[in-house]
Amino acid sequence: MRTVLALLALVAFVQAISYTDVIKEEWQTFKMEHRKNFLSEVEERFRMKIFNENRHKIAKHNQLYAQGKVSFKLGLNKYSDMLYHEFKETMNGYNHTMRKVLRAQGFSGIIYIPPANVQIPKSVDWRQHGAVTAVKDQGHCGSCWAFSSTAALEGQHFRKAGVLVSLSEQNLVDCSTKYGNNGCNGGLMDNAFRYIKDNGGIDTEKSYPYEGIDDSCHFTKSGVGATDTGFVDIPQGDEEALMKAVATMGPVSVAIDASHESFQLYSEGVYNEPECDAQNLDHGVLVVGYGTDKTGLDYWLVKNSWGTTWGDQGYIKMARNQDNQCGIATASSYPTV
Repeated sequence: MRTVLALLALVAFVQAISYTDVIKEEWQTFKMEHRKNFLSEVEERFRMKIFNENRHKIAKHNQLYAQGKVSFKLGLNKYSDMLYHEFKETMNGYNHTMRKVLRAQGFSGIIYIPPANVQIPKSVDWRQHGAVTAVKDQGHCGSCWAFSSTAALEGQHFRKAGVLVSLSEQNLVDCSTKYGNNGCNGGLMDNAFRYIKDNGGIDTEKSYPYEGIDDSCHFTKSGVGATDTGFVDIPQGDEEALMKAVATMGPVSVAIDASHESFQLYSEGVYNEPECDAQNLDHGVLVVGYGTDKTGLDYWLVKNSWGTTWGDQGYIKMARNQDNQCGIATASSYPTV
């Protein structure tokens, strides 16, 4: 009996060592893949603990996915060593409160009127038409609003000129503060469109590269890559109008509620988060299309600005026709050119 107990104890010990080794190996791979460096051993242990906790959350969620109980998967990414509230405060920079104030003061665009008697396709993907630049990375700066703005204008400029030009987010971060934007501390896409109109354009990414920090404005007229003449606001909460705008006008800037761990760790599938709020918006992104997946779920195809290692190569499919989930149609607009 003692021999059996000893053998069981030995097996348990070996399994524990093996499990610990697996975690350490995954942690080392994670650090190398995402070029993680820590200031001290204490900080590294702290980050590794968060990483391991997120591993468990991901595994638990993905079991539900395998059972068909949820419609999307989670996965490890470069944010897997960040606490949920830390991540939210760092990455999500859409200023919804400021938007309410500005709308009350009359700072709104032309109201979008959906076209009549136009056949709207069942699916759209503006990437296939060449209207979308490569996925960018905002870094540890709450400049999502700037990336959403440039992406929308890149699409509109392409539709007008036939040339896809990568535009400067740093130009907006540094130079649009007088329009109510706060650089890495948040802003609004409509404010960016107003600035670009009054400024006579926005520089190209090449002439005004991204730094991911607040810097002094050094816009140059010779570096302008695109201009706008104003912007169009899509009726609040109207997914049908948003769909028609995306189908007929091109990629559209939208604000969403991205304040959930499920969004931080999203990997693939149609994102359907029951805790999402349609009014408390905190992140600016770009709708580049829509469609229906093979299981019959309607989705919005959304370009994020967290690099290609997040989500599905930098994109996320978000639930469509689900009562404006995550507020995707609450604050949507596009620039006019």
